[in-house]
Amino acid sequence: MLSPIQAYLTELHGRLEDIDRGTLASYIPELAKANPRHFGICLVTTDGIAYAIGDTEQTFTLQSVSKPLVFATALADRGEQLVASKVGVEPSGDAFNSISLDPRTGAPRNPMINAGAIATTGLVSGASADAQWQRIRGSIAAFGGTDDIPVDEAVYRSESDTGFRNRAIAWMLKNFGIIDADPMPVLENYFRQCSLVVSCRNLAYMAATLANGGMQPLTGRQVLPPEHVERVLSVMVSCGMYDYSGNWLYDVGIPAKSGVSGGIMAVVPGRFGIGIYSPLLDEKGNSVRGIAACKSLSRDLGLHAFARTGSPSMALGRVYTGALAPSRRQSPPEIRAYLAEHAHRIKYLCLHGMLNVDGAEYVIRRMREMTSATHSFILDMHEVIGMSESAARLLNQARLGFGDEGVAVVCSRIQDRPAILGPLRKSARKGDRGFLFFEDNDLAVEWCENRLLGELPATAYGPGSLAESALFRGVPEPLLRRVEAATRAQVYAPGEQILHHGQQGDGRVFFIESGQVSILMPLRNGAHQRLATLGPGMEFGEMALLGQTTRSASVYANTEVRCRILEAGHFGGIADDVPALKIAVLENLASDMAGRLRGANQWIAALA
Repeated sequence: MLSPIQAYLTELHGRLEDIDRGTLASYIPELAKANPRHFGICLVTTDGIAYAIGDTEQTFTLQSVSKPLVFATALADRGEQLVASKVGVEPSGDAFNSISLDPRTGAPRNPMINAGAIATTGLVSGASADAQWQRIRGSIAAFGGTDDIPVDEAVYRSESDTGFRNRAIAWMLKNFGIIDADPMPVLENYFRQCSLVVSCRNLAYMAATLANGGMQPLTGRQVLPPEHVERVLSVMVSCGMYDYSGNWLYDVGIPAKSGVSGGIMAVVPGRFGIGIYSPLLDEKGNSVRGIAACKSLSRDLGLHAFARTGSPSMALGRVYTGALAPSRRQSPPEIRAYLAEHAHRIKYLCLHGMLNVDGAEYVIRRMREMTSATHSFILDMHEVIGMSESAARLLNQARLGFGDEGVAVVCSRIQDRPAILGPLRKSARKGDRGFLFFEDNDLAVEWCENRLLGELPATAYGPGSLAESALFRGVPEPLLRRVEAATRAQVYAPGEQILHHGQQGDGRVFFIESGQVSILMPLRNGAHQRLATLGPGMEFGEMALLGQTTRSASVYANTEVRCRILEAGHFGGIADDVPALKIAVLENLASDMAGRLRGANQWIAALA
């Protein structure tokens, strides 16, 4: 089944790939050679799962996307206090190559403009320029989860040969004491870091490292101390998109950094890393398709920094099977045996909290891992407080995809929950019959059990008889015939109430020959809790044999039901003649009650 996230990215890429606005960067001659049709999108979760579409393996140079990574390296090497004394964190509102320095200190306004980036390159640890370069190169490679990262020598030479403005900036930094030694080796390292070769997928993994608190998802290496991650992301969100940063924060609302080669690295803290490549640039130096893609991603997947969110893994609580919590229906022995054998193919997933797109993605991914051994999924939403439309869209897409594979997905405990029902209904596709939901888990698991029973041949079912009743287990056939002769037949229409909760007992015991009934207990709010569903070969009202005078529950016919009714008085007359009959029935009744108690305890354990 195609992942809903992958399906979404495929649709998004197809929708934006024909955008032809913008121009290639020309002030660095090598960048003007890029193919304007290239366009790739990659999204990586904080546990390292990648979703990619388009030209995600096409390589290009980092350019300014290197700036937050080198800033992070300087923070790790020199500490926040020293770095802050050399480079500010205020948005400049100017172009990326502006000479923007604090008039009092001479410090660059922030590390995302060229002046600040050159300064932070000089702050990376190393006894020499070459040692600094090895540290920069190794650190950026570590963010991407690789051992090394190449330099595009042609781009480097092009940058170095034409970087006159940057040379002027470097000497100004030297003049104000921001760079202590010869600034030219520092500047050459800056040109080299901008010329490092990456792909869209590399960018997404670098972003995912920042999203994951500085830990690289693939290698498990702590590339950046967690206390510095928030500083890097703060500067990215306020200064990372050149003089478009204010509009970016308003429209997209996630930390990001763009580069004039057409790359964008965006970070959704705790959730995703995003890498996008498309070399056509707008007048501010940002990728045109990249901006459009990020706007759609933020809107459609609910990624804005000021939207409500949480850790994706928190969306999923306990997972257990129908073997631990079967339905409370009672079935003939052969049916019970079949369900006991196959109930593990029914999976309960307990969802929690506010369900956003990354939480839905995590849940769907876990479902996919279990699909081969699953016949039906029950999404228990009792602890879900709400759901975004994007999460609902993913769940509905996943439901349809699982359905194509023969795996059902149903929801439970969302009745009268508009914060869940609304998004699910709104996101259902036209022509789709819609999602199936149940008032409680018992109804849901019974529906799933019925799906399992649908695999049985028709010969597995047959009319019930007294001989199948648990009450008469072990009773000799002559006695059974005598008891059956004392019964009378009765047919009930679908929906008809057979017994009323609280009514005075009339001593009747009912044996189901065909059809199905529900045993219901009324609740204080006027609703009912189903206690059990009974079918052919089952009985109800048997407590009358113990002298119970008040009905403890209501019984309704779910379908047309044919019963044999035995009056307790008639049974007593037979039992008085044959005491062994009474003993056998009472022993069976006690055994049945013990079994029900064990089943109730099993349910309690499953729900604990």
